[in-house]
Amino acid sequence: MDAYETTETMDQAVRTTEVRNVLTLEEIQHLAVEGGQSAETLMNVVALIAKRFRTDVCSAYLLEPDRANLVLAATVGLRRECIGNLRMAVNEGLTGLVAEQVQPVAVSQVKNHARFKYFRDSGEDAYQSFLGVPLIDRGILQGVLVVQTVEARTFSADEIRMLAEAASQVAPIVSEARTLDRFIAPLQERLWTLARNLWWSWDHNSASLFLDLDPAGWSELNHNPIALLSEMPLAKLETRATELMLHSRVNYAYRRMLEYLEADRTWGTRHAGVLRPHPVAYFSAEFGLHESLPIYSGGLGVLAGDHIKSSSDLDIPLVGIGLFYPQGYFRQHLDLSGWQREEYLETDVTQLPMEAAIGKDGRPVVVSIETRSGRLQAKVWRVKVGRRDLYLLDSDVEGNAPEDRELTSRLYGGDLRIRIRQELLLGVGGLRALKALGISPGVLHLNEGHSAFAVLEAIHMRMEDEGIGFDAAVPRISREVVFTTHTPVPAGHDRFDAGLVEEHIGPLREAVGLSQESLMGLGRENPSNSDELFCMTVLALRLSRRANAVSALHGEVSRAMWTGLFRGKPEDEIPIGHITNGVHVPSWLAPQMFRLYDRHLGTDWHQRGSEAKIWLGIENVDDGELWETHLNLKSQLIEFVRKRAVEQAERRGESREVLQRLERVLSPDALTIGFARRFATYKRANLILTDIERLAAMVNDPNRPVQFVFAGKAHPLDEPGKGVLQQIADLMRDPKFRDRFVFVEDYDIDVGRHFVQGVDVWLNNPRRPLEASGTSGQKVVLNGGLNLSVLDGWWAEAYDGVNGFAIGTGKTHSNMNVHDTRDGADLMRTLRDEVIPLYYHRDRDGLPRGWIKRMKRTIRTLGWRFNADRMVMDYTLKCYVPAAGGTSSDMRANP
Repeated sequence: MDAYETTETMDQAVRTTEVRNVLTLEEIQHLAVEGGQSAETLMNVVALIAKRFRTDVCSAYLLEPDRANLVLAATVGLRRECIGNLRMAVNEGLTGLVAEQVQPVAVSQVKNHARFKYFRDSGEDAYQSFLGVPLIDRGILQGVLVVQTVEARTFSADEIRMLAEAASQVAPIVSEARTLDRFIAPLQERLWTLARNLWWSWDHNSASLFLDLDPAGWSELNHNPIALLSEMPLAKLETRATELMLHSRVNYAYRRMLEYLEADRTWGTRHAGVLRPHPVAYFSAEFGLHESLPIYSGGLGVLAGDHIKSSSDLDIPLVGIGLFYPQGYFRQHLDLSGWQREEYLETDVTQLPMEAAIGKDGRPVVVSIETRSGRLQAKVWRVKVGRRDLYLLDSDVEGNAPEDRELTSRLYGGDLRIRIRQELLLGVGGLRALKALGISPGVLHLNEGHSAFAVLEAIHMRMEDEGIGFDAAVPRISREVVFTTHTPVPAGHDRFDAGLVEEHIGPLREAVGLSQESLMGLGRENPSNSDELFCMTVLALRLSRRANAVSALHGEVSRAMWTGLFRGKPEDEIPIGHITNGVHVPSWLAPQMFRLYDRHLGTDWHQRGSEAKIWLGIENVDDGELWETHLNLKSQLIEFVRKRAVEQAERRGESREVLQRLERVLSPDALTIGFARRFATYKRANLILTDIERLAAMVNDPNRPVQFVFAGKAHPLDEPGKGVLQQIADLMRDPKFRDRFVFVEDYDIDVGRHFVQGVDVWLNNPRRPLEASGTSGQKVVLNGGLNLSVLDGWWAEAYDGVNGFAIGTGKTHSNMNVHDTRDGADLMRTLRDEVIPLYYHRDRDGLPRGWIKRMKRTIRTLGWRFNADRMVMDYTLKCYVPAAGGTSSDMRANP
């Protein structure tokens, strides 16, 4: 029922002043159901009161938290854009007089009253009479309800009584609105509230608000809403919002965020209630949440970011713990020779969505750790990620030695001593920060071994809390620890000598009553081998009850890799399982594809994305609609690449001729293949170059051209990786390839987002079995791209023969050169015989029907399996809830 419509019986009931009520409790309840949230209900109520009371205006004003000001919350008759913006002190105007005296005020000719004040922007100049009554809930003033008319009108005692009774019914709604953190806020305050919670980053409607406010500024400021709002004067913000009629969109986004944050009927409420009092503490050395918060380097961090976002969407009680790196990883530029150069820039903390974490004592949290070489301290920042909190430790505090103030300045920078000190801060410092915050985790999830020292600190805390020894505390803590290993590459597992371990863990070692040799044994595969270094992964595996790899194949590789740690056990019984990675769909899905899914899968599809049946509807999407959407995204990618290529060339001082060529580089008609990831040598970005002459013929075929876009960073110390990157960059200068190969510098989340949303094919050719998962290819799936990949990581369990393309058959070779040569030949054959013919085979409508059929199949068969919601559900049901002791049955046979 429309808010303005009521039955004839209702209208007749109030046509005279003899009736007892303007609005009944039942009607209020009905309008609440219709409106859903308090803001809509309040608007519905004032509309109905205006109609029932036969007034030209009905408005509700809410008392601000300072109880000294009123703000317009809902109105019929005044200008709608004043909602949330029109403010007055309680000692101003007639409305203020009602709040001040807490009693009705009725005036037939307002301009004759001593308290009359004209608010020009409200549009109230035409109204003569005024009747205001206080809104009181449970004896406390909540606001003022006002009616006004154009003609001078003397309100009778009955009319005043009727409005006062209506106000008594409305007051609880106003009270609810006021408790929702200043539910009715001015435009800029709502925008700031949105900007300070990273929920906006995966809500397309909210993100579009900041884009529309200042498109150029949004791009220049790396899509940072806090920086954007900081640079925009209030007058400009109001003018821009009025020009674009953004007020209602801002109100809608703000209201939706509050509804999201307050929702209590969630998957987590149903399945993870045991975690509510004692949440999961999720430790990770990096978190890739958004390009405007550059505290990540690559896949590990992006996975951690997706994990915490899906934990928010599902409402899994979880807090993230990481480090704040003011200089991030590094900014990448290529010189004229194509060699990678690194640059570190300081991030302005005031331009980030962070605030000081406040402890249970009401003061900012600072943690302290004693080492053999002195005390190490860190302050703690809080980042809001939807419903979840991420806490970041920052060593730049007074009292630290100068070198320690720089300790957390860079991600993965420095020598082994810096690395172990960072990991000490992450693990031990992170757990101490949670204690200072009053958070008592029930589960510790270690995302890779960097944070394994947290388990030693947890054991120490348990020993003190329960008055028990180390041996008794270990099993009690271990059952609460989940460890995820991410790489089968030896360099990915940190190892430290005994001197570094003793310098940093010595005081904690003594506190738990261990000898130096006993502690070292916890980090060695062979505890008695004094020549073996201390390995963080070994420590994590020894002290965790549940350990997992990140794909089925990676699970097999990990069990084989760590057999020495579990001597006497067959490889199949090594206690390392797997939970295959997934990606946070709203963060990576193009808005155009999101809207397509809304139309065909139902508007709640993203809340049920882990259900296979949801994706069956993709087969009903018109081929032309899906293809046209994909081509639009591809055009956006090409424009993005051209713009970045020109900017890069200008920075290098390239000639005008080169700039003009790059402005036109790439064709929207050509098959476009993307490759973006770390330039580690095992990922073999140069595998496509194994037959350079055949590649040249392929990309320059006038009938069936192929083009490539590359991006990625090599570690600053990885000279071979930089060499591979230079090989790719050199193709941009080679006349045979320069119009068909583009390398986009400074790979980050923004670059990755454009790539995965716009490419036709995603190329992934690591040296099997060294790819743990490879989530970049998962991001392509729901955007309509097809994977062309070695059968490694996630693709080994995903490929069904027709939902993408495979390089080789999954076989390896003991000779690396033979292995690479064979894979290179298989890559070229698959391109020549399968990918290119299928892409260019068109019907009379110009549509590649076979290609589109494969697009639909990849969406239908893979979309539900390889998303982060499914991944986090698996962790919750198979790891978190059991670790917290929340399972209702477990009938495993005793060993």
